[in-house]
Amino acid sequence: ALRVGRCRRVFGRCPWTPRVPAAHSPRRAPCRGHRLTPADDELYQRTRVMVLEPESPNIMFIEGYSTRGFTISGDLVVGPCAVLPRSILQWNVGSHRDISHESLSLFRLLEPQIEILVLGTGDRVERLHPAMLKQMRECGIAVEVQDTANACATFNFLMNERRVVAAGLIPPGVSCTSPGGKYM
Repeated sequence: ALRVGRCRRVFGRCPWTPRVPAAHSPRRAPCRGHRLTPADDELYQRTRVMVLEPESPNIMFIEGYSTRGFTISGDLVVGPCAVLPRSILQWNVGSHRDISHESLSLFRLLEPQIEILVLGTGDRVERLHPAMLKQMRECGIAVEVQDTANACATFNFLMNERRVVAAGLIPPGVSCTSPGGKYM
């Protein structure tokens, strides 16, 4: 008895000491908590994931931007651009002042029709004429006007959600326009 008591002082509790905690006494069922027994096999069934549609390689993703242009899905695009669901086009505007009914007509002609048009107006959020926004809404296209940095992030987010979205982006920073107002 002296050795067991000494062992308890040194090691806390010896593994060979016959000590039964109150929770595991024969009168009470043990409290399992979060542990499951092998008899609970319905909780151990495997889960299977099937990928029905692999990631589409032709989804546009804006990887970066600068004062010169954009990096979109690995391609460098210089100047303002229209990013469509499966292609990139040069957009012939020099600043937010050049955005007009004519420059937005490209987005109204797309098939399938886009749900949301994200416009990036450069360093700051610039207001567009309400008649242009109304015309786009009448065509069933929601327009989101943001600064270019946030427009790029919004476009990527919506594309990741598999929405039918397009973007009209003007690079932030120094305005590089010719006297005619078009991007050089």
